[in-house]
Amino acid sequence: MTLLTKFNLILLIIFGAAGILISQLSYSFLFGNARREVLAQAELMMASATSVRDYTSDDLSPLLQQNPRHKVRFLAETVPAFGATTTFSRLQKDYPDYSYKEATLNPTNLEDRASDWEADVIHDMRAHPEKTLVIGERNTASGQALYLAKPLTVGPPCLQCHSVPSAAPAAMLAVYGSANGFGWKRGEIIGAQIISVPTSVPVQIAKQAYHRLLILLILTLLIAILALDVSVYWFVIRPLKIVSETADRVSKGEKDAPLLVVKGKDEIATVTASFNRMQLSLAKAFKMLEEP
Repeated sequence: MTLLTKFNLILLIIFGAAGILISQLSYSFLFGNARREVLAQAELMMASATSVRDYTSDDLSPLLQQNPRHKVRFLAETVPAFGATTTFSRLQKDYPDYSYKEATLNPTNLEDRASDWEADVIHDMRAHPEKTLVIGERNTASGQALYLAKPLTVGPPCLQCHSVPSAAPAAMLAVYGSANGFGWKRGEIIGAQIISVPTSVPVQIAKQAYHRLLILLILTLLIAILALDVSVYWFVIRPLKIVSETADRVSKGEKDAPLLVVKGKDEIATVTASFNRMQLSLAKAFKMLEEP
């Protein structure tokens, strides 16, 4: 095995190990950053939906309830969930893969009834009331999605309509009936605000960045090995070959072999100078032997 081959083998082992380490760290960073980006989007949308709920509950609903029409025809705009859901529905026209739902186990409006996976999230929150936020991932028709869920807890305003049917506004009963959405108890977790955000786009960007990084690492490795090979050949192997060829000529009895040119002050120059001294010593020894 030649010196250059051994050198290349060492470089491949070192660069290969470093490349694997860098690629793994980059993979973790890129995909972790993609997940953080998706989570930030979900948190922003959750904050927006919660702000709409609070505005409806604190400012809009009291005004609408004073409207005489509300006693005759139920105004859904008085319901905080309606405001948040309607606002998000308009946003969803531009972002169809994003979703927001106030999923409820026993809703007045059956459109709000929790699906199987949403019900699992709500039951988990009921079993662990200390959880104020649940983050998870699930498969959807459009790909992988990250969801963010916050518990919906029954407060005094909720009991005005959802305690027993007799306490609910007649206009609401006329629209939704008295079969669903009642029996809620104060402090009970009856549902969850759930934001679902697709992860496909950020993950795809992370994959592309990771693949580009791998290509750049491989190109860098090849260029580095080529540059080091040229350097090793020019500054190490080539001078040693000259010393080796001259030594071979001297060993075969060639007395007039020219002295080697010493360039620089590195180890190769030291070897070359040492070889020249040895060659001069041999020449003097041969000369002494030839004298009568």
